[in-house]
Formats: sequence, C-alpha cells, structure tokens
Amino acid sequence: MTSEPSTMDTPLKKLVGEKTAKALAGHLDLHTAGDLIYHFPRRYDERGEHTDIRSLDVGEQATVLAQVQRTAVRPMRQRRGNLLEVTVGDGAGGTLALTFFGNQAWRERELRPGRWGLFAGKVTEFRGKRQLNGPEYVLLGEGGDGEAAANEEIEEFAGALIPVYPAAAAVPTWVVARCVRVVLDTFTAPDDPLPATLRASRNLGGIGTALREIHRPTSKEALYRARHRLKWDEAFAVQLTLVQRKHRAAASPARPRPARPGGLLDAFDARLPYELTPGQRDVGVEIAADLATAHPMHRLLQGEVGSGKTVVALRAMLQVVDAGGQAALLAPTEVLAAQHHRGILDLLGPLGRAGELGAADDATRVELVTGSLGAVARRRALAEVASGAAGIVLGTHALLYEGVDFADLGLVVVDEQHRFGVEQRDALRAKAEQPPHVLVMTATPIPRTVAMTVYGDLETSTLSQLPQGRSPIASHVVPAAEKPAFLDRAWRRVREEVSAGHQAYVVCPRIGEGPASEEEPPAEDDNGRRPPMAVTEVAPLLAEGPLHGLRIGVLHGRLPPDEKDAVMRSFADGDLDVLVATTVVEVGVNVPNATVMIVLDADRFGVSQLHQLRGRVGRGSAPGLCLLVSEALEGTPARERLDAVASTTDGFKLAELDLEQRREGDVLGATQSGRRSHLRLLSLLRDADLIRDARAEAIALVEEDPELARHPALAASVAALVDEERAEYLEKG
Repeated sequence: MTSEPSTMDTPLKKLVGEKTAKALAGHLDLHTAGDLIYHFPRRYDERGEHTDIRSLDVGEQATVLAQVQRTAVRPMRQRRGNLLEVTVGDGAGGTLALTFFGNQAWRERELRPGRWGLFAGKVTEFRGKRQLNGPEYVLLGEGGDGEAAANEEIEEFAGALIPVYPAAAAVPTWVVARCVRVVLDTFTAPDDPLPATLRASRNLGGIGTALREIHRPTSKEALYRARHRLKWDEAFAVQLTLVQRKHRAAASPARPRPARPGGLLDAFDARLPYELTPGQRDVGVEIAADLATAHPMHRLLQGEVGSGKTVVALRAMLQVVDAGGQAALLAPTEVLAAQHHRGILDLLGPLGRAGELGAADDATRVELVTGSLGAVARRRALAEVASGAAGIVLGTHALLYEGVDFADLGLVVVDEQHRFGVEQRDALRAKAEQPPHVLVMTATPIPRTVAMTVYGDLETSTLSQLPQGRSPIASHVVPAAEKPAFLDRAWRRVREEVSAGHQAYVVCPRIGEGPASEEEPPAEDDNGRRPPMAVTEVAPLLAEGPLHGLRIGVLHGRLPPDEKDAVMRSFADGDLDVLVATTVVEVGVNVPNATVMIVLDADRFGVSQLHQLRGRVGRGSAPGLCLLVSEALEGTPARERLDAVASTTDGFKLAELDLEQRREGDVLGATQSGRRSHLRLLSLLRDADLIRDARAEAIALVEEDPELARHPALAASVAALVDEERAEYLEKG
C-alpha cells in the first residue's frame, strides 16, 4: 500500500492491498480510486434514528442500523451445538431476528441489549418473522469483544451521519467505508469539469469538496451541497450527450417526403370506417411536417395501449410511399410482425394489394419478411422489396440484415420495446442512400423528465385519447392467500365470459421446464417462496379443473415461430376460448373479443408491465376485466403496488409509480448495458427542475461549442459518465 498521492486511475491494490482490492473488483466491480470515489453511499443513517425494518423486502441484501433488544441461546434440534438468536429493533416497532449457529459465547457477550450496530445480510422469512442468518455486523461505540467491534472499523462512523454503501455479502458497507477513508487520505481531485461561469451562475461548489463531503459529510447542509453538485455533473453529462446527438442529426441530410394530394394517404383516409381522434390528427400533422423536411425525422410517439398509434404510423408510411419511397416497420417478435401484417392489410383493403384482382389503381404492396418464411416465399418477398414494388415492409430486426435490400427506404417505424441502437442505425444507413426518417412507438407512458433524460434527442408526440368504441377496463386484486374463494370466483368469471361468447387470457410469469429465457424468471427461490406459476404447469391444471371443457391454447417464447403464429391465429379467429401465455402477449396482440385477463402471481410483474398486459382486454365494444392474483399480504410493498395498478388506468400515474420503485440506473440503462454506471444520484422525479436547467445550459453550450473543443475537462467527464455503451443506450428509442 502506498502513501503517494493517488488519482482517479490509481489501481486500488496499490491503496488498500491485494486481497481487499480483489474483493472490491470481484463483488462490486471497483478497480481504481476513481471507481471507489464515485461509489457513493446509497443512504445515511443517523445515530439514535431508526431504519424502517418493516419496509424491507424478503430476498434483498440489506444493511440496517438497529439496537440489540434481547438475546437467547437454545440447543439446535438437528445437530449438536447451540443457536444464538438476537432480536434487534429499529425504534419504531420493526424487529429482525439475527441467527448465529455454533457455540459462540463471545458473540453473546458482545451483542448485549442496548448496543447499536450496523447489521448486513439477506432478508429471509421463517414462520412469518423477518430474519438475517449469520449476518455481518459492526457495533458502534466503544467496548465489546471480537473483531467486528474493532476500533479500526468504528472509526469510519465517528460522525453523526453514517454512510451506508451499496455492498455485497463478502464486502459489507463498513469495509467499503474503510477503503474510502484510505483513498481519501491520498486522493487528488480531478480538474473540475464544469465551466467556472456555470458553477458561479448556479452556485455550485468545487468537485474536490463535493467528493469528500459526500463520503464523510461534516453536516447535513454540506452533504446537500455535495449531492446537488454531483447531480449536476450527471444531469449535465447526459443532456450534453443528447443535445450533441440532436445537433448532429439536424445537420444530416435526408430526402424530403412531402404529402401528395390525391394519393394513397387521401384514399386511405376516405375509406377509414371511423373518425380519427383530435390527438391522432394533431400528431399526424406534426409527423407530416417532419417527413417533408430535408433532415431525418427522429420522433417518439407515445400513447396508451389502444390509443391508435398503429393508424398514425400507417398514415406516415403512406405519405412516404406517395413520395416514391418505402417504409419498414420493425416489430419485436415474429408473432407481432405477422399480426401487424394482417392488421395493415385489413386497414388498407384494395389499397394494399397491388397486382391482385380488385386492387385499387394506385395500390402498393405490403410484404412480411421473417426468418420463418419458406425459401420460395422469401425469395419472392425479397424481390418485391428490392424492386420497390413493396411500399410497406414488415418484419423483425432481420429486416436490417440477411440480404434484405430496399429500392428507396424512406421511413423506419420501430414498434414497442425495441432498443434501436447504433448498430441497427448503421445497418439502416447501409440500406438507404441517405439516413431514413425514424418513428419510434411506445405504449409505456413516459414521465416528462424520463422523456427529457432518456429520449432527449427525439421529438416527442403523445396520444392521450382512446378511439371511440374502446371499452373501459376494470381491475381488481384477488388475494389468493387470504381469500381462496375469490380465486374460485375468478375462474367462474372466465366461464361466464366464455358462455357469453367472449375469450380470456391467463398470464403466468414462467414458461416451465427448460432453459431460462428473457420472459422466464428463475424457478428457484431461496427466500422461502414457492417458484412462480408456469404456463406448462397451469394449462393442464385448468383443463382438468376449473376450466374443464373449454378450448385452451398455450403460447410462450419457446414455441417454434410457425406454432406461435398458429396458436395466435386460432385465438384471434375464436377457435380457442382461453389462451394461457407468458408476457409474449404483452405488446401488440389485438383480439377485440377477449374481455377478461387473469394474471397469476401478479406481484412478480412490474407496474408498467401489468398496465401493458391488461391493455390486451377491452379492445372491443364489451367492457374488459383484469384480475391480479397474488399471495402478497395486505400492507406489503408488493400488495400496495398491485392495489395502485388496480386503482387507476392512468398510464402516466403508473409510470411515475414505476419510476419511484425502480432504481434510477435501470431507467438510464445501467442494467441494460451490463456496465457499471456513474449515474448514481440523479432522481428523474425529484430532480425534474435540475434536469430542465441542465438541458437549458447544455443547449446553450453546444450552440457555441458543438464538440466541446474549448472545454476538454468537460468532454473527458462526459466520456467517463456517459461511456460509449451508455451513449448508444441513450440514443436508442
């Protein structure tokens, strides 16, 4: 270990020793002094104040500040020796049991009632009681035997505010705190990346002070100033990245695709069997204007499930076809690509059947290109695309590769839940002489600050009205553990709907036996909970039990593509009464006759996902019903989440709730990119004003210095905070 000055790039093994550095690298992905300095505390506990133990979720790795209330020693039943059970409390009525196996008299003497400490471990449940098995801990204050209470450890917590770090079982928070102290003793802060004029106008402190105060705050006020300054670094880096991308895109040339009076679009509007909503008309005007410019459109179209985004996108595609170009729609799965194909052909009628008997004079062709096409059909489809005869082309990302050549690609529409990144954009550029216009659609409503921070380089349009004829959806929680009779009633409701001529979905979190997949959470649960319900297990139970005699189909991502399409088609045609499926039905599946959905183990799904799922019912004239079945008990966070989903169909409210409950890093792409992120502090909800201010400053700076040539420290900081993978994620729609 060294006492020489350390910089951001100094390897940790030079500062904290080889063994500790290896643990930090292996468990927390921390390799350099800079990595550790930017590994900020997730919260601060205060001596004498409580941690809310009752808010802990079973299965999470938790660190709590608590006081020992009592200890008890009893012999173990299954083997020789004693078990020490220590009860700790948070001062607000919440308690945790700590269990230690083996004869450890010294530990009983150390953990005497009245002592305060930090206790870290995995939260489990045994006979309805929360517990930590063999937790790591450090006691606060003097006295006590044992290594855990060593003064060297206690020194980290000499102040009133006790930092609690993101940690691991092998590297608890106090080990991280000790390493941070060692690094801070020799650390030389980097050049301040924020321009001095910006720091002065926004009253922001220096970077060195902020980095020290966030780890070892001298007061609550100093901590607030440090966090505020570091949040500015994060927000400014993200906004600069997005504003630069928008600036570069605006400078790119694109072929204008203006509307043509008397063309396909006008003919389509004339044959629509219903009126467009005012929102659809307004968004249509925005998109039409974008397509007519000489710069590539890059627009996000968001709207509730069923708000009519597909019709808006189809009208944009027809405008491009009228202007002599082609349009491609990328769907996330072959099932949805095939469904879009059928739906668009139905909407277009004779306008989409060029070359066929009964086609309109100025009709185009609509082609489906997927990996499961037979060789002959594939060759024919690719020839239609290459010649330009197919004005509208539908498929998965396979459209961008595998020898698919367009005559003149003018517009790409990216359907829900696609991550449309740099690689795909490069592939598209290779297919077009000039960058095509891009329209990204999402049915997950996005709070304003998320749109500003994650989709900040896209213009945003929102559809908030539902088309006429769409029915309301009622949602209810079915508490299966507390009231089993309610579940029996749910299955009777399915039979009633089927008797009335309607259809039903039953959604499960898991497929069943076989390798894990994206839609498949792990079957095992070592927190005392049973495995999630599985499609392949639930379907036969329903067929033999409460839904006996009904026509039941099964749909999940592990089926071959042609089988998936056949099942979906059977359900859409009314040949099946009940579809037991995974979240493969979450996006885009449109069966107006389906009126009821039962989501099993609903607490295993996210808020936005549940909102998406229930949008599959109530798509026709009959009202929809969504029943959220869960064993989560009243008052638990999981149950409160489900109650919130049941209480409102306002997707924007639910999106904000989802954002509150998820880590910000998930929203900003840390988990998607698989890389550790330095975007630690920014809250997209709480820091909305700061994000808005950072965007305004970023726009002003990029206008005068587009490549940040006059601000090298800032450019380096942006590169570090928003690395290439993150920049790619932020660019994705």
